[in-house]
Amino acid sequence: MKQANLHSLTLALAGSNHAGLTVHSNFTLYRFCPLSSGAQSGVCTWVGPRWGFGRWRSWYFGFWLLVVHKRKKNIAPDGTSKSDPLLKHDQTRNDLQRDNTPNAPLCSVCAKLDLRQILLEEILMKDAIPLGSLLSILQKSDQCGFCRLVSLVVRRTWLLDKFPDLDLSGIECGLFSMEAGCLREPRPEPKKLCHRLLIDTSHRPREIHSALMTAHSALTLHIQVMEEDAFKFDRPTDLHGRRVNDTVDVSLVKKWIELCEEGHGDICEKVWWVAGDRRLPEFMRVVDVVSMAVVPAPPACRYAALSYLWGGIGAEYWTTKDNIGERSTPGGLNTANFPDTIADTIQLVRQLGERYLWIDTLCIIQDDLKDKMSQIHAMDLIYGESYFTIYAAGGTSARDPLPGHRPGTRTLEQHIEVVQGLHLSVPLPTPREVLTSSAWSTRGWTYQELMLSRRRIYFTRHQVYFECRHDIFCEDLVAESKRLASSKTPLRYKGAGRFTSGEPGKTDQYMSSYMPAIAEYTRRNLTVESDIVDAITALTNALAKRFELGGGDPARAFLFGMSLMELDHALLWQHHPHVPQVRRSLTDEGTSPWPSWAWAAWRGAVHYQGENMYASINTFSTGPVVAETLIDVWHIVDSNGVPAQLDVRRISRAFKLPKPQAAMNPYSSPQGIDPSHLTLDIHRPLEPGTLIFRTTSSRFSIARREHEESSSRFYHDLFNIFSSPSFPSTWVGSVILPLDPAPPDSLEFIVLSRASAPTGVYDEENFGKSYHGCMLYVMAVSQNEGLMERVGLGIIHETAWIASGAQEKVVFLR
Repeated sequence: MKQANLHSLTLALAGSNHAGLTVHSNFTLYRFCPLSSGAQSGVCTWVGPRWGFGRWRSWYFGFWLLVVHKRKKNIAPDGTSKSDPLLKHDQTRNDLQRDNTPNAPLCSVCAKLDLRQILLEEILMKDAIPLGSLLSILQKSDQCGFCRLVSLVVRRTWLLDKFPDLDLSGIECGLFSMEAGCLREPRPEPKKLCHRLLIDTSHRPREIHSALMTAHSALTLHIQVMEEDAFKFDRPTDLHGRRVNDTVDVSLVKKWIELCEEGHGDICEKVWWVAGDRRLPEFMRVVDVVSMAVVPAPPACRYAALSYLWGGIGAEYWTTKDNIGERSTPGGLNTANFPDTIADTIQLVRQLGERYLWIDTLCIIQDDLKDKMSQIHAMDLIYGESYFTIYAAGGTSARDPLPGHRPGTRTLEQHIEVVQGLHLSVPLPTPREVLTSSAWSTRGWTYQELMLSRRRIYFTRHQVYFECRHDIFCEDLVAESKRLASSKTPLRYKGAGRFTSGEPGKTDQYMSSYMPAIAEYTRRNLTVESDIVDAITALTNALAKRFELGGGDPARAFLFGMSLMELDHALLWQHHPHVPQVRRSLTDEGTSPWPSWAWAAWRGAVHYQGENMYASINTFSTGPVVAETLIDVWHIVDSNGVPAQLDVRRISRAFKLPKPQAAMNPYSSPQGIDPSHLTLDIHRPLEPGTLIFRTTSSRFSIARREHEESSSRFYHDLFNIFSSPSFPSTWVGSVILPLDPAPPDSLEFIVLSRASAPTGVYDEENFGKSYHGCMLYVMAVSQNEGLMERVGLGIIHETAWIASGAQEKVVFLR
């Protein structure tokens, strides 16, 4: 904005909530610049004539009284909003409705809009009202209040700050409206429902779409009407915007919890992996926030839990063998000695009317390995049975306060404009967006703490959110209502989600939860690399108990984080193509490396993708499907160095009739394994975790596949597999291999299981069209003194495998 003849005065307004509000005086614009205009967070810029400071101070005090108000409670005992226009308008006329903030100036395009009519009648997207080009809207954002809102929602949703040089030319914008949802039964007529304004764009840059997918950002561009204006449309305040203050209203958080407890029933009360007796382990301790002591958890007590970042803080506040005695006596805990996250959480739990709280650093004896391991293996119960879990997702360490719990602990980011007499705002980001961009979501331990909790209270830099298995609430949206079967809100499906429903069914169904969980978990970081399995043990424990894997014994069902019962599927993980292949180092001296076949043995993200990724490496799909088991018997070397047979679920091949002619002579797997073949003819014992099985082996040539994307982005890439030594060679399959070190010209492969076939993974002119189960999952391996290690994973056409003269072999896979 041009600054000629204007004076800028920067004011640090701690706790203010009027960034972006505009005031007119004698046709001169006085504006608090929005944060997006370049001002520092929490700092507003006054634009206007030169005033004496005394006059300014008096004006500001009056303005402060005008625009900042204490929000009144607006929740009825039945969980619905008290304000209902079907009763009386007076019920919605609170202090906020007496806000006399003048209208923001509008450009010539926006001045022609009739926003009230648009919000009343609902304009379909196909009939969107043209607003002009996105570039022109961005350029007018310092002059037009509505353009400013559109600019803010586009910048925030499209993450434009990450793409300062992005070409936005040619993007046209339009305005339409739609219902925001419904919280009532019977469903009112459409005109009685809250509506939102939405921005339609002619197209979205490719770079933006990829960034939105990564950030779990919303794809729609919303502008909401604030609750104080609901009466202007003869509507209740349901699903309208709500003002966010400097501190969270603890009574509102308490209401969220009560609505869940009273209205959602067993789905938010019962822990799906625990049946019958729900008593807590005898070794579990909790913090008594009333007596301020660490005490044994009373049987079946109600308690809260905390999920937070340690952030490299010292051990001065840990519970240890030396101080557990003192801390177990009333008054033994002094919050003055605790970092802000922990001190704030203790106070919050007390304010919410709860007595017990579980915090790892206080409730686990940190220098007692036995106590620590007992608690780690009970995390599925600790977080699963907690009444609610508080997530400190707004900072980077335990030294940071809970944002919004105390004055001055968060910067208000809600932007409100008054346009044509309506208070409009851009909704704050969804819980999923906020968590994805937080430092909290980058840490490995916090993943299971999230997935296993029934009720979640997220403290973020934007606002406080509540999520249970039925609903999502937040500070900037009036959505408090007992969940109805047909109800929906703008936040529905925008939370962190849940790990698995745990519904009764076939035992193999758990893999559909396990595989995406491993992909999410391995994107996170760990300070101690050897924690990679421990930090997800709670999830694997829950699966083992719920689906009775290994007889309900997690130690028999999972090893190195891998499902032993579904080994055919578990072995089919792939390194993320943009992550280097580096073997994980363990800190314990004398500990042998974990086996190469386990994802936990490698640093960085892994994922389970379907067969389509062998046609295009950046194609993301549901997990791999094993069409048939081809390993007859699996053995694994146990901790005593003795081979033990595994109970791996078998998968039989199914055909769609009529059976294709090409499938009449399928690959046949070797059967059984002689006990005398379970040892290698070497003078050293086999390492625990070595897999032993009988299969076939063959050697094939490979060549890296050419594609459009820059090769500098990849650490793993697709290679075509060619028949060898026939000439000319034939494309028989595809494999994903690491690029460093560069693979040799040919590799040895071993058969694991049968796969389906997408197009673009072999030469169809030579082998014909694909049919169900025509491909074999194969592992590329290296070999040293009879021991094999995983190099990569791929698929090969079964006809080519049979023609290669593959040899039967007993594999010792490390």
